[in-house]
Amino acid sequence: MSRKRKIDSECRVFNQQWTSDYLFVQCKEKAVCLICQESVAVFKEYNLRRHYESRHKDKFSFLTGQVRTDKIAKLKHELETQQNSFIKQKHLNISSVRASFQVAKLIASSGKPFTDGEFVKQCLTAVVKEMCPEKADLFSAVSLSAPTVTRRVEEMGDKLQTQTKRLCSFSLSLDESNDVRDTAQLLIFIRGTNDKFEVTEELAGLQSIKGTTTGEDIYRKVHQTVADLDLDWAKLVSVTTDGAPSMVGSMKGVIARINREMSERGHPRLIAIHCLIHQQALCCKAVKWDSVMEIVVSCVNFIRAHALNHRQFQDFLSELNADYEDVLYHTEVRWLSRGRVLKRFNDLLPEINTFMLSKNKAVPELTDEEWKWHLAFLTDVTDLLNSLNVQLQGKGRLISDMHSYVKAFEVKLGLLLKHVKEKNFCHFPTTQKRAAEVPSLGFPAEKCAEALEILQCKFQVRFQELHAHAKDIRLFQNPFAADIDCIDPIYQLELAELQNFDNLKDAFKSSTLVDFYASLPGETYPNLHTLKMTTIFGSTYICEQTFSRMKQLKCPTRSRLSDEHLHHLLRLTVTNMEPDIDSLVSQKQAHSSH
Repeated sequence: MSRKRKIDSECRVFNQQWTSDYLFVQCKEKAVCLICQESVAVFKEYNLRRHYESRHKDKFSFLTGQVRTDKIAKLKHELETQQNSFIKQKHLNISSVRASFQVAKLIASSGKPFTDGEFVKQCLTAVVKEMCPEKADLFSAVSLSAPTVTRRVEEMGDKLQTQTKRLCSFSLSLDESNDVRDTAQLLIFIRGTNDKFEVTEELAGLQSIKGTTTGEDIYRKVHQTVADLDLDWAKLVSVTTDGAPSMVGSMKGVIARINREMSERGHPRLIAIHCLIHQQALCCKAVKWDSVMEIVVSCVNFIRAHALNHRQFQDFLSELNADYEDVLYHTEVRWLSRGRVLKRFNDLLPEINTFMLSKNKAVPELTDEEWKWHLAFLTDVTDLLNSLNVQLQGKGRLISDMHSYVKAFEVKLGLLLKHVKEKNFCHFPTTQKRAAEVPSLGFPAEKCAEALEILQCKFQVRFQELHAHAKDIRLFQNPFAADIDCIDPIYQLELAELQNFDNLKDAFKSSTLVDFYASLPGETYPNLHTLKMTTIFGSTYICEQTFSRMKQLKCPTRSRLSDEHLHHLLRLTVTNMEPDIDSLVSQKQAHSSH
């Protein structure tokens, strides 16, 4: 049985003489006729000669010598011009598709509705007609209709998910909240390191939970996200939650369920972290001091709850050239609210008292000396707590830094307690100012000291789980100060070598922790290079921040936004990665907008 010969195996080459003889030129992998622009796929003289003799010989055979050469040059020029026009149009179409992706990305990142693309195009058209009307058709080719913008956002969101790097170790941060339509939304953030010790912190998933939100429900969504990202459970280091029962329940909580999964797979238990900011906020609630807060909230509500009172109070402050223009509402769920409300109230205390008297609503506490001592002291304490809260906030915080802030505050509490008992107000500016106005003999030292002792006790209880990891945190934070005899044996030999290299000591002092560990050669320090403290989330701050963004995106006027589109929008808003728009454009067949 004979085999059919493959044309590709003949390796035919275009002969330049064929241009003069048969009026053909080579375009890419084909021979193209200069006269009719038909192409011949195979570089075979017989095929070209047959085409020429059957179609064009009668009209062009009389052309010889220089006349034939000039005619060929002219036909070549016409063909190149035609091809260039097609190439130019193709480039314009590709540019219009790329532009639509860029505009869709801006619409998504700014939280605007998808329908705003049409308004953006109207604005572009209006500007172009005024500035360069000859290019109006060029800008009209950019497709920005609502369906197009929607597709662009979906494609960019999907592309970002496929760009997740392969990680050597990773940790998760989980938090759950309801959106404007009371759908439970579970945010899952991932932080991990690759083999080059590059840190990645990205949104791993937004999972919608339609029914109950038990620990098992949340665990299933976490398991689904880990599977979708093709992550290895063996590389999971820790999970950080807000401490809700569904998260940390000893039997049915998410942490317990994940630990069972790890045990079944033969992996070590993970490190469970209760959000440090949340714990700090719970410690703050130990210092209630209702006798102060009830009066403050009552006065603020009287001023701000009635429009007339509010306007008159603002005018009153303006007439007095006060430092502030208004008092602040107290919001229990906001971390820094109480401290800011108390400070503003204390600074405006004389003006508030005068205004309340003018409204025939005398508040005896506002002139009571002991109550004013309590107000001044509580203002200073909440201000110190707010400072700690701000230090713990922020994306990308290392657990070692947050542990240092907590330890430092616990030392400060001991010092402040000693000073209060001695009636030393050097670290209490508001109380010190109060002491300058009246004798400090009336200062309620015992009650203030009792409040600090309660706060100190709360900190010790709340953060004891964090302190249980102090040795590992200290090793990661400063390997040069670690005691070799007291650390895990797997690190001892590497640490002995590390601590005796002066150049590495210099590098440690002049670079960040992450950069320092990234610079360590993995062959020499395999165990130190894989220290996993870098991946641990110290708080759910990034989840809380993203929930705030979610409420802006899915607001009452956009309540019908689907869960899938909400996920894509959050990816484009909170991620550090950029979508590969060039790759997306290359997959499109570019057409002009109608």
